[in-house]
Amino acid sequence: MAPESEEADDVMLDHLIKGATVVDGTGAPAFTADVGIRDGRVATVGKSTEEARTSEDAHGLVLAPGFVDPHTHYDAQLFWDPYATPSLNHGVTTVAAGNCGFTLAPLNPARPQDADYTRRMMSKVEGMSLVALEEGAPWSWHGFGEYLDALEGRIAVNAGFMVGHCALRRYVMGPDAVGGQPSAEQLDEMLRLLHEAMEAGAWGLSTTQSSTHSDGDGEPVASRHALPAELLALSRAVGEHEGTQIEAIVAGCLDQFSDAEIDLFVEMSAAAGRPLNWNVLTIDSAVPERVPRQLLASERARKAGGRVVALTMPILTPMNMSLGTFCALNLIPGWGPILGLPVPERIERLRDPDVRAGMLERAVSKEAGVFRRLANFGRYVIGDTYSEANRGLSGRVVEDIAAERGQDPFQCLVEICAADGLRTVLWPMPTDNDPASWALRAETWQHEDVLLGGSDAGAHLDRMCGAPYTTRFIGDCLRGRRLASLEQAVKMLTDDPARLFGLRERGRIREGFHADLVLFDPERIAAGTATLVHDLPGDSPRLDSKALGIRAVWVNGVEAIRDDVVSGAVPGKVLRSGRDTRTVATR
Repeated sequence: MAPESEEADDVMLDHLIKGATVVDGTGAPAFTADVGIRDGRVATVGKSTEEARTSEDAHGLVLAPGFVDPHTHYDAQLFWDPYATPSLNHGVTTVAAGNCGFTLAPLNPARPQDADYTRRMMSKVEGMSLVALEEGAPWSWHGFGEYLDALEGRIAVNAGFMVGHCALRRYVMGPDAVGGQPSAEQLDEMLRLLHEAMEAGAWGLSTTQSSTHSDGDGEPVASRHALPAELLALSRAVGEHEGTQIEAIVAGCLDQFSDAEIDLFVEMSAAAGRPLNWNVLTIDSAVPERVPRQLLASERARKAGGRVVALTMPILTPMNMSLGTFCALNLIPGWGPILGLPVPERIERLRDPDVRAGMLERAVSKEAGVFRRLANFGRYVIGDTYSEANRGLSGRVVEDIAAERGQDPFQCLVEICAADGLRTVLWPMPTDNDPASWALRAETWQHEDVLLGGSDAGAHLDRMCGAPYTTRFIGDCLRGRRLASLEQAVKMLTDDPARLFGLRERGRIREGFHADLVLFDPERIAAGTATLVHDLPGDSPRLDSKALGIRAVWVNGVEAIRDDVVSGAVPGKVLRSGRDTRTVATR
C-alpha cells in the first residue's frame, strides 16, 4: 500500500486557475469558475477545494480552449521552431498542416534528389526560405510515418498532417509526375502509399489544381496534372480510414468556381464520405455574387452525400509585394514573364510606357480574377526602401507621391522601385475594408459550411503574417466592430474546427478533455504590428507579430507560453488519424 502522502499527490491538481471567466467553446454564456488541471486534462470546472501544486488568480481574465488553426504550413518550421511561433503566442494550441498538396513526405529512397526538388518547390510555392529548409530540417525520413515520428515528442503544439498529393505523385512517378499520367500500376502504388500514410496517422489527402501553384522550375506542380479519375480514386481511399478528411485547392478558390470545379469537389467529398475543406473564401461587397457562387459547392455536396467547407479569414491580412521577388503580382496574367526577367532588363521593360499600359490592361481584365484587387497602384503604401533617392518615402501612399511628381501612379511606383534595384517593399491597401464587406462577412460566418481560418501560418514568411488572426479577431469582437459575441468568436476558433476535424476531447473546456487552454485579458487582447525579423536558419527573414493580452497558454496541461514568452516545454502531440480523430461522416 502506498503511503498516504503519495496517494494525496496522486489526486492533487497539477495547476489551478482560480476565478476565471470561462468561455467554454460551446457558445454557451460565459461563467466564473475555477479550472483544475491534472495529468494533461481538465480535472475540475467549478468551485474547487482541491489542493494544487501551483495556482494562479485569474479574476478579470478570460479562460478559453486553445485555438485550432485549420490551415497552416508548419511542416518544416516545427523542426527548427517547435513552438510554431507566432501561432502558439496567439493562443493556437492545435495546427492542421500538410495542406494544398504539399508535404515533405513521403520521399522515394531510390531518388535522394527528390528531397532537393521538394525543398525548391516549397520555397517557390509556399514562400519558405530555401536556406531554412536545407539547414533547419533533418530530411531523415522516407515514409510518411517516419516523418511523423521525426516530430514526435519534440513539438510544443498539437499538430495533425494531411499527406500531399504532389509528394505521392513524385514518389511513384519521379520527374514524370509533372506533365504525366500514371499507369494503372502507378496509380495502385499511389493508393498504397496513401493508405500507408493514413495507417501511420495522416489526416487524409490534400491536393491542388490551382493555376497559381508552380514548382521550383516554374512548372505546374505535380497534382495539377491529375485527372478527375485519379482524384476520385484517392478520395475513395480516404474514406476507408477512420478520422480522415480531404483538403483541396482549385483555381476558382481565388475568385469563383467553374461548374467543373464544383462537380469535382462534390464528387470527391461524396466518394470519400468525408468533409472536404478549401481556402480561402474572399468576401468583398464589390463582388456580391462571389459568396453565393462559392457556397453553391457546399449546397450541392450536401445533396450528394458529401460536405464541402469554405475557410475564410475573420480579419484582413495584408500581404506585401515587390517587383524584385516572386509574389502575387507575378500571378497576374501576362506579368510573370516580365517580372521573371533579370533585374536590369526588368527595369527597362517596366519603364516602357507601352509595356506598362499592356500590364495595366491585363491586371484589370476578367481573367485576372481576384488579382484585380492588386491593380489600384495609387493605393499602395511604400514599405522598406534602400536608396538615398527614396529617403522619407516609407509609410507614404503612392497616389500622393505621384501627384507631387506629376506621374501616373504605376509609373511613380516603378520609378520608386527602380531606385532601389526593385527591392522596395510595397503594401497594397485592402479594397474590402468597407462596412458593407464587414456586414457580409458577419452574415457569411453563420453559414453551416463556413469555418474561420486560412492563416497559411508557416508559409509566405516575409510577405504576410496570418497567424495572429485569433487575437486580432477576438480583440475586434470585444472592442472593435463587435461582429460576434465573445462566446461566438471563441466557438468559431475552437469547437467548430475541432468538430470538423473530429478531434477527440479537444476544442472545449470540459472535465476529461485535454487541457489545451488560453488565458487572456479581454481589455488588451490584440496582435502587434507585423515586423520583419531575421530569426530563421541562415538568418532568413520572416514577419512576426507580438501577442498582446495573452497571459498564458497551456498545451496538454503544460504551460507553453507565459506573457508572450515560450516556456521551453514541448508538450505538444502529433495528432494521428483514428487515434486522435474520429470520423466525421457526411451521410
